[in-house]
Amino acid sequence: MRELVYYVAASMDGYIAAPDGRFDAFLLEGDHLSEVTTRFADALPTDAAEHLGIDQPCDRFATVLMGWHTYAHAVEAGVESPYRHLEQIVFSRRRHAVAENLRTVDTGPATLVRELKHAPGADIWLCGGGSMAGQLIAEIDRIIIKRNPLVFGSGIPLFEPTGYAPTRFELIDSKSFISGVIISEYTREGRER
Repeated sequence: MRELVYYVAASMDGYIAAPDGRFDAFLLEGDHLSEVTTRFADALPTDAAEHLGIDQPCDRFATVLMGWHTYAHAVEAGVESPYRHLEQIVFSRRRHAVAENLRTVDTGPATLVRELKHAPGADIWLCGGGSMAGQLIAEIDRIIIKRNPLVFGSGIPLFEPTGYAPTRFELIDSKSFISGVIISEYTREGRER
């Protein structure tokens, strides 16, 4: 069965973006990038991977999930299909996007994720944001955090509060880099690895 993987960059104080939604303070250079571009190549925007000559085999992720606000950052940058090498699903009750290999849905995310988990293929990547992560906490199988050596002070948290009960995850891997970035991988406690 496919897993839902929350793979995300975060600040040391647990924010995935500044209060205005910007995330451009995260490190885009450093020795951690070799890990990002090899182990997580499927999570790079398609145009960026093509520009860098990075192969995206879609063997890690086959589907990416985004809330409307996460997707809107790509649209504001002039990119209507940021991960066109993947099946892209954007959740929105009010707005609809039409782009290559992208669909907008207004159904509950948990119901759709349960259906996607039973479909064949590589894992499902929860790209963002914190609201979606809060809504999907019961469905998240794995969390991979790229913790950056910076503090936002406030902003969009890893998980926006939605009344979920404490959920325990086990640390299964952690790598520190000279850049100060730490990539940590957790799996839901009690799940097979």
